Amino acid sequence: MHPGSFGGICIHCGQKVDAESGVSFGYIHKGLKLDDKEISRVRDIDVKNLLNRRKLCLVLDLDHTLLNTTFLYRLSSEEMHLKTHTDSLEDISKGSLFMLEHVQVMTKLRPFVRTFLKEASEMFEMYIYTMGDRRYSLEMAKLLDPQGLYFKDKVISREDGTQKNVKDLDLVLGTENSILILDDKEEVWPKYRDNLILMERYHFFNSSCQDFGLQCKSLAALNIDENETDGALAKILEVLRQINYKFFDELQGDLVDRDVRQVLSSFRGEVLRGCVIVFSLNFRGDLRILRRIAERLGATCLKKHDPTVTHVVATDFVTKESRWAVEEKKFLVNRRWLEAADFYFQKQPEENFLCQNALVSGS
Repeated sequence: MHPGSFGGICIHCGQKVDAESGVSFGYIHKGLKLDDKEISRVRDIDVKNLLNRRKLCLVLDLDHTLLNTTFLYRLSSEEMHLKTHTDSLEDISKGSLFMLEHVQVMTKLRPFVRTFLKEASEMFEMYIYTMGDRRYSLEMAKLLDPQGLYFKDKVISREDGTQKNVKDLDLVLGTENSILILDDKEEVWPKYRDNLILMERYHFFNSSCQDFGLQCKSLAALNIDENETDGALAKILEVLRQINYKFFDELQGDLVDRDVRQVLSSFRGEVLRGCVIVFSLNFRGDLRILRRIAERLGATCLKKHDPTVTHVVATDFVTKESRWAVEEKKFLVNRRWLEAADFYFQKQPEENFLCQNALVSGS
């Protein structure tokens, strides 16, 4: 058996090997392929080394997670002024808005991303994993990490994937029980939802809002941005710190036998513990999704209201469940209250998410 090949030649014995043999790790070295046994061996070594340095693996999506990109031709009239306000590509580390004319795109880095990467790198070995093509992914990696301190060759793009339209951890040299994922799309990780921290999407450009059917102006058009110190990345960095601490300082047993998915699930399950929720029936198709979010956050979901209910989640003020919430002085909130708690791992103030036309809030 050949443990792997480079350019069709076995890395152990030098013989020519079958071109179809092994899993391609072209993102590390073009032409590099490893068989399952060798992948397992390398993983075990890498993970043990990481754990001994009190580090885990973190797989990062690009678009809408760390940055937002638009083609130049899709800039709205309200965004055209950005062309004269971009930062220099000669000193990338000090900028956040870049125009890459050779690929005809403009990219805005998410606020706090540089601090996030610097501090996360002390706790994690980091990978980029994007559905973008190789050229694009390397351009974005250079904007995020111009000195190559964080990612080096650990940039996985669409061409590297072993399955179409989904992401898989088979190309990440870490074990499933030591990997966390940050991504804005749950559906691209069908096998690894227990590893996933779902990110609130970053919509800086109008084209991004359009692509997701949002009827609102972009942050760029409004001339505002996410809060640098209290935005999505700042909040998730604190979550990652706590997970890292719980994994290394609170779990029992050998490091290699510990499971970060267990820590993530337990941490997430405390967010809405003690909340008893009833959903308005007019959510229809989304009801199953919302119930799943609430339950993984530790809430109890009931099909019918009773005196134990603390929150009613509804779309408007006129449903039977909404009227009952007002009469019984229960919290009447919209779905964003639940989604924000899921994104930020923290129960949100109900008064910021009151259901439309709700005149009375709970107590």
